[in-house]
Amino acid sequence: MAMRWYVVQAYSGFENRVKKGLEERIQMHSLQHLFGKVLVPTEEVVELRGGSKRKSERKFFPGYVLVQMDLNEESWHLVKETPRVLGFIGGTPEKPAPISDKEADAILHRVEEGSEKPRPKVLFEPGEMVRVTDGPFADFNGVVETVDYEKNRLKVSVLIFGRSTPVELDFGQVEKG
Repeated sequence: MAMRWYVVQAYSGFENRVKKGLEERIQMHSLQHLFGKVLVPTEEVVELRGGSKRKSERKFFPGYVLVQMDLNEESWHLVKETPRVLGFIGGTPEKPAPISDKEADAILHRVEEGSEKPRPKVLFEPGEMVRVTDGPFADFNGVVETVDYEKNRLKVSVLIFGRSTPVELDFGQVEKG
């Protein structure tokens, strides 16, 4: 039987410890033949702080760990008895259901893409109020008109002398109002 991806719920904030614990237990019980990868789905995000870009990792499914495994009694018990594991998601507690290959591929693709093209940490939406923090329009408030995630820029309508003026700004020049 082919290995499938299962979603394991972990205590929030302990995802990496669960991953490490699972990997150690797989080694200790010599069950490498039943397990593939153990993954905490993260993506790289870029934050602009004080004019410099800071990269950090963000979990996009906090509280969950993906485990590629051949599910049987032995592998099920190994996962269930790992400290800080709450259980499997999907199916029944006794017989968990794997996620579809399509879902697994989408998650893996997002993890890969996230390391190649970091996403902005703060997401903006048209119609949202923002405050300009940097540049000639600092301390002005405005409304987001368009967002360009490829270039990390947005068009903001700023009220200058009673007139609405569209201004192009970098994500790092604004903060949520």
